Amino acid sequence: MRPAVVIDSPVSSRRPSSILMAALAMLPTLFFVHLSEAQTKEECLACHGEKGVTMERRGKTVELFVDRQAFDHSAHGGLACVDCHVGFNPGEIPHAKLMKPVRCVTCHNDEQFVNFSKSVHGMIRGAGKTPLACADCHTEHTIRNLSAESPEAREQFVLETCAKCHADENARFMASDHGAAVAARVKGAPTCIDCHGEHNVMSPKEKTAQTNRKNIAAMCLKCHVDNPDVRARMGPSAAFISSYENSVHAHAMQNGNMAAATCIDCHGSHDMRKGNNPASSVARRNIASTCGKCHGDILAQYRGSIHGQSFAQGVEASATCTDCHGEHNILSPSNTASPVSARNVAVQVCSRCHESLRLTSKYGLASDRFQSFSDSYHGLANAAGDVKVANCASCHGIHDILPSSDPMSRVNRRNLAKTCGNCHPGANENFSRGAVHVAFATGNERVLYLVSTGYIVLIFVIVGGMAAHNILDFVRKSKRREPGHRLYLRMSVGERVQHGTLLISFFLLVLTGFALRYPNAWWVIAIRGLSPIAFDVRGILHRIAAVALVGGGIYHLYYIFFVPRGKELLRDLLPVRRDVTDAVGILKFNLGFTNTKPKFGRFSYIEKSEYWALVWGTIVMAATGVILWFDNTFLGILTKYWWDVARAVHFYEAWLATLSILVWHFYFVIFDPDMYPINRSFWRGNLTEEEMEEAHPAELERIRRSEEIQKLEASKKARKPRGESGRK
Repeated sequence: MRPAVVIDSPVSSRRPSSILMAALAMLPTLFFVHLSEAQTKEECLACHGEKGVTMERRGKTVELFVDRQAFDHSAHGGLACVDCHVGFNPGEIPHAKLMKPVRCVTCHNDEQFVNFSKSVHGMIRGAGKTPLACADCHTEHTIRNLSAESPEAREQFVLETCAKCHADENARFMASDHGAAVAARVKGAPTCIDCHGEHNVMSPKEKTAQTNRKNIAAMCLKCHVDNPDVRARMGPSAAFISSYENSVHAHAMQNGNMAAATCIDCHGSHDMRKGNNPASSVARRNIASTCGKCHGDILAQYRGSIHGQSFAQGVEASATCTDCHGEHNILSPSNTASPVSARNVAVQVCSRCHESLRLTSKYGLASDRFQSFSDSYHGLANAAGDVKVANCASCHGIHDILPSSDPMSRVNRRNLAKTCGNCHPGANENFSRGAVHVAFATGNERVLYLVSTGYIVLIFVIVGGMAAHNILDFVRKSKRREPGHRLYLRMSVGERVQHGTLLISFFLLVLTGFALRYPNAWWVIAIRGLSPIAFDVRGILHRIAAVALVGGGIYHLYYIFFVPRGKELLRDLLPVRRDVTDAVGILKFNLGFTNTKPKFGRFSYIEKSEYWALVWGTIVMAATGVILWFDNTFLGILTKYWWDVARAVHFYEAWLATLSILVWHFYFVIFDPDMYPINRSFWRGNLTEEEMEEAHPAELERIRRSEEIQKLEASKKARKPRGESGRK
């Protein structure tokens, strides 16, 4: 049964339609017209140009009216109706039992149609669903020539067209910052087709779709980095935005983890808002919740921490996820470039807040925590490259940090032994006796303060006095003298071996010890750059040198108490009253109060003060070094407080010994004009007669007297008659 043509107009209620009458009148004429001859636009519009022309199809009323004026102004205004509508008999009413659908591909058979035919709109997706037709977006008879229109008009057309099917998405988009930019006619603002495509709209499930999760970052960067109009208006730099490509999220995505975060997971898709918008998913107050969509267990820990609790109470300066992990360039903690890696977390993360004068003063936080950590063994070893040593997170936790006053905190005094035990097996309650963050320069820890202050004063007085003494001596001895030819024994082979052992072990201890204390010094950085294991080698060498120094000291005790020459050495090194008078005499001589210089024996007050200072320093450094070396044992015995005292003594004694050697010993064996460029007795074992005359005249006189006595005794023996000697 053919569908009836229903004429729905005011006239139809009073008489048969004039259109119908006109059509009937034309039937005889049309009958004789050859069907292959094309209908003109005017002939078609004679009927279809009348408003109210409809027909019934499958129980629905179908509008057949074509607005002549709108059609003439459309992109197809120059075409005849039969250019699109074909395969019917214009002489019949209706023209055909089933009109053939318009095939736009007849003219539009280019890439656009190919893309559309493969798109989500152009393909059937499931039973009962039909693909969209071109007219669903472009309309039927009012098709616009969008390429000839303004960008604003094209954008408006896209939004209105997509909204016909996607009203909810359009509403969210127009409320977003992207939508606001479109409404404000901002150049480069995106519309639907910038993300989803135009004729090639594809399901996000398709691997080649722009909106596929694996491709979203590239799609966003296309505008935010590659488009100069957009880039010029962005607050963050292009490098900051594109750094996502190096992040742990991007790497996971590229490796096939489709659950890894991409742009829309944090910023939203249709409802994207800038971070300064309180409703934005990346607004500071919402960042933890946004991250928690993927990291739910960590979010729960964070909300229970001091940082999360403070933030919830309105302290937005409290740390949230991006403060520690970064924003776009989030890296795995195992990545050495990550701010939360074991090497960097203290310096790059915790210190930014806990060393900030603004934050610490505003919220009543201790401002010396990072500095005291940096001065500790943990901080120094960490700065030197040791990634196994404890850092802030090792003791305080990561996402579940609590104040030390909280009974659940890892650094609560009741829990410190357990926390320390993670690295120090067998840690007991003594580990918690004494401050954890120790600052020598403050008076909070009295003994430590007295040790550090006392040593500083001692260093200043002793080393300053040495320097003043040597300056005066250098001025007085400025005239160079040529050495004589006769040699006098100064050091035996055994003594030179002892001296060599001391020399090597001392300077090795100085270098490896200060490399730990000053890990960022230029010379330490150069050493660390030689090898990734340089820090580990430093520790091994330091301990080997310590054993050599202590071993040499033990042998020296045997030497001076049991070996005849050693006994003589000890006897000559014992301080006597004359040493004081000699020191005063040298001072007068160097100041010009007298022209008579004191005559020194085998050892002057200079060598004696060095020797006994060495004995003192070796004992102190060995004792404190053992305490620091076997930290687990002595922390449990002495408590951390006295362990810190030992560490302070070790550090300042090292400075005192080093400066004393440089200022006192080096002057007399190198820079003294009488010895310059160096006193060579430490390797050849003797001094020339001229050197003895200048440095040890009393000893030279004693040797000469001894030799004269020996000559006299030998002469007496030579003059005795042979008979007397025979009778004996």
